[in-house]
Amino acid sequence: MTRYQTVSRLSIILLVFSVFLPSTTAAEVPTAAALTDSPGIRMLEEIQTVITDLAEQAKPSVVNLFPLPSSGRPREGPGDRTPNSSGSGSGLIVDSDGHIVTNNHVVGDAVEIEVRLSDKTKLIAQVIGKDPDTDLALLKVTADRPLPSARFGDSTTVKVGQWVLAVGNPFGLDRTVTLGVVSGIGRENVNLSRYENFIQTDASINPGNSGGPLFNLRGEVIGINTAIINFAQGIGFAIPSNMAKQVIDQLLAKGKVVRGWLGVGIQPLTAELAKKFGVTEGEGVLVNEVFEKDPAAAAGIKPGDIIVKIDGAVVDSPNKLSRLIGTLAPGATSKIEVVRDLKHLTLDVPLSERRDAAVVASIPQARSEMKLGLDVQDLTAGLADKFKLRESKGVLITKVESSSLAQAEGLREGDLIKEVNRAEVSSVGEFTSAISRVRRGDTVLLRVLRENRAFYVVLKSTD
Repeated sequence: MTRYQTVSRLSIILLVFSVFLPSTTAAEVPTAAALTDSPGIRMLEEIQTVITDLAEQAKPSVVNLFPLPSSGRPREGPGDRTPNSSGSGSGLIVDSDGHIVTNNHVVGDAVEIEVRLSDKTKLIAQVIGKDPDTDLALLKVTADRPLPSARFGDSTTVKVGQWVLAVGNPFGLDRTVTLGVVSGIGRENVNLSRYENFIQTDASINPGNSGGPLFNLRGEVIGINTAIINFAQGIGFAIPSNMAKQVIDQLLAKGKVVRGWLGVGIQPLTAELAKKFGVTEGEGVLVNEVFEKDPAAAAGIKPGDIIVKIDGAVVDSPNKLSRLIGTLAPGATSKIEVVRDLKHLTLDVPLSERRDAAVVASIPQARSEMKLGLDVQDLTAGLADKFKLRESKGVLITKVESSSLAQAEGLREGDLIKEVNRAEVSSVGEFTSAISRVRRGDTVLLRVLRENRAFYVVLKSTD
């Protein structure tokens, strides 16, 4: 236990003592017998009993996993958090038939996994299915008896500050139990998986805990532990139980996870972009590309639309948009609210099956006021082939000046400018005309294609 965690636990104990111990004067120092029978001690013992009972109840459903390489011998030692690499970890029995959920990165490319139960029984599990997008995998063992299984709770009810128990196999230490609190919810942009909505906890999670459960005090699983920040103390992440249940159900039914597909390229709304589109920073996600013949195009979504809600749920980041769409089944019709030219529109979009993830363009924000620093020319067939563009018209950037604003914003030779301030430009003449209308100090909104992927960028002119 770290010093921070020790101090936190002592603070809780001292608080309980301050509430439940009778006040005394210097002449009324309580005896040892009085202390051991005080309301404060009894209260602490009741809390302790809840936790110890929970630990005993939880441990039988937690298993240790050892992926088997081609040699058939289990790989010992803590698992690494490297995509597609396997290592020893933890798992959770989710039903009496022997289905076990764990992390995809624990399983890696293994097809068989040695499972060690709480009674030391060793079984061989087969992989039912994997979902790298959430870092979950489902296994199956065959036993001669019903296996102890855990029950799932509703992760939408999880609150910051509530107590939780993490159970797993850190560093090969069987069924280690750690106590902590929920430190945060809805954590994303941690770059651990495609769909992120993590529960953050300070309950100790170490290598080998991956795939193990995070319990609430009612003994319900509210998360599947997946990772830690290895340069920090007391920062661990768990996949919410509701997300895990959805993945488990699909893996059981189909052996894979099928998700909805919208067919757009998206990017975050920076302060400059929000100002150009007349919305508040972070109010929605900017559509920079709409793929032909995909659901968004068929429903009338356009580049430059700001998606603000999906089926009533607020969209405030590209990650959340992808996650919300990913929870919907192909064929489902989603109500998508967009802001277009300062007007709110709601479109019915029948989703198809996801082929790929929505494209997110990330362009650095401007750091200073400088000249645009661009040389351009009309697109030719030869240049389109050179820069892998399927376009026949547009304004090609042929040079980006060193230390210019265009370079600072990430523009480069071969980028194709398609719009200037929301107006299409298909030639250098149209580009020059559009730029000539920009006054000194104004911002310029460009829509740019790079190898057939679009993004928006804001430049500030000083000419």
